[in-house]
Amino acid sequence: MKLEGVLVPIVTPFGADGSVDVKALRELTARFLDAGVAGIVACGTTGEYYALSESEREVVLTTVRETLGEDALAVAGINSLSTNEAVTRARQAEAMGYQALMLAPPAYVLPSQDEIVAHYEEVIAATSLPIILYNFPDRTAVNIEVETVARLSRMPQIIGIKESSGDFSRALQLIGLENEGFQVVCGCDDQAADFLFWGVRSWISGAANVFPAEQAQMIEAAKREDWVAVRDLMQGMLPAIQDMEGGDYNQKAKLGCSRHGVEVGPVRAPLRPISAADEKAFMGTLSAADRR
Repeated sequence: MKLEGVLVPIVTPFGADGSVDVKALRELTARFLDAGVAGIVACGTTGEYYALSESEREVVLTTVRETLGEDALAVAGINSLSTNEAVTRARQAEAMGYQALMLAPPAYVLPSQDEIVAHYEEVIAATSLPIILYNFPDRTAVNIEVETVARLSRMPQIIGIKESSGDFSRALQLIGLENEGFQVVCGCDDQAADFLFWGVRSWISGAANVFPAEQAQMIEAAKREDWVAVRDLMQGMLPAIQDMEGGDYNQKAKLGCSRHGVEVGPVRAPLRPISAADEKAFMGTLSAADRR
């Protein structure tokens, strides 16, 4: 499977009563398809997967899969604190017709590198779906070391890695891995232009909830090697992306969905609503981006 284009780890809309807003989720998925994204990641971190009940998770996965149809790549986030639960989630996604999985090492557990490999091996044994590694040490407290990525990349079902460490020197090492069919995916929104310049053509971006069309255009510009357009698009989004990275990321991703005419409601505890001052500042940054 070739990974190309922008994949949105979609937010999970909540209604006024706190339940999953299926109508808003369906509308938002359709808006992202219209904007030119290549796929959707359901139940990712930006989708607050950790705050969903099992029944809510099923609702989110079903809604996204049905809305996508065959128009874009359907990826299920299957992160879990245990390998057994990750296996269960992998099988669930496969039964629902998902085409790929995204999986990070278990958070909080602090597994060794050998234990990380074993975690993926057990999931691979349970599903036929391709898997995208997810390296985000700020969230999991462990790095999938480059040598470990090299080991995993030799497994046919491991098709790529979403690299979110923020260490671009490390990203270059990963890009240099020569295993056929293995791809690096940009997972650092503020470094996207750098990833694209070095040949990466896929981007899994929480900020794509805010800027789906602009990010899809960046990928197309990179394919044409139009680096002026890549730079201009990045410059337009960068203040908002930096604002998001500075704190309240999920809250701001949800606020940004208003650009698409879809209200997605608040975040769910343990996250708290953004302050009125920070909301005003972020929305002002978005307005400035729209005026460019």
